[in-house]
Amino acid sequence: MMANLLLRNTRVEYAGCPVVVGLDEQVAVGEWLCVIGPNGAGKSSLLRAIAGLVPYSGNLHIAGREVSTLTARDTARHVAFVPQDPVLPDDMSVADYILLGRNPYVSTFGRESAHDREVVAHLIDNLSLRIHARRMLGTLSGGERQRVVIARALAQEAPVLLLDEPTSALDLGHQQHALELVDRLRRERDLIVVSAMHDLTLAGLYSDRLLLLHQGVAVARGAAQRVLRSETLAEFYGVSARVIHEADGTVVVVPQRSAGDL
Repeated sequence: MMANLLLRNTRVEYAGCPVVVGLDEQVAVGEWLCVIGPNGAGKSSLLRAIAGLVPYSGNLHIAGREVSTLTARDTARHVAFVPQDPVLPDDMSVADYILLGRNPYVSTFGRESAHDREVVAHLIDNLSLRIHARRMLGTLSGGERQRVVIARALAQEAPVLLLDEPTSALDLGHQQHALELVDRLRRERDLIVVSAMHDLTLAGLYSDRLLLLHQGVAVARGAAQRVLRSETLAEFYGVSARVIHEADGTVVVVPQRSAGDL
């Protein structure tokens, strides 16, 4: 299923308070857009609107279809969402939970197919979850649970993958492993990936473009080299940071202590 993601004057508000304001953005097939910004900038609300979980105004199209008009099953076939704080049933096994990602393709009274189970087995291996497959979710560490949630989302094989702080509970090795897998799959399957991340170095390393939100408004967009600048971070994050541009194009953000802390 090929799809592009189109937002036109998209607005999200809670109790009359706007959290995403008049956003215009287009994400092409196979592209990774990373949404950055300080706490309260509207990143999670934007992802939840794309996932059809919160109401919005304006237009939000996936493959030419307005998200608000999709049924729950159609939405699950178009969009896979990894939330920041997922709620998992403690008494379900890892393998069974990941298999839930195949539900959009199983009929009401049907059973999972051999292909469904093959998809799940492949993801369990790729996310180093084989030794945990029979464990109950309630026995897992935070990082293990996060990998399981990512695996379930990937099992949906939806053309749009939304990741809200996908590496926040992972150690350095599993951060790289998970993001490399997402990057490989989006290239193989021409996925659209939209992520929200606080780690600006990782955001710039894996995404094609960055979108910087501040109080719900897009204030900067483009390649990491353009968006991740010391003066920009000082203005919108209120932080002193050194931005290093490596020869291979990697942009490294290093927070600095203020003079008063030394």
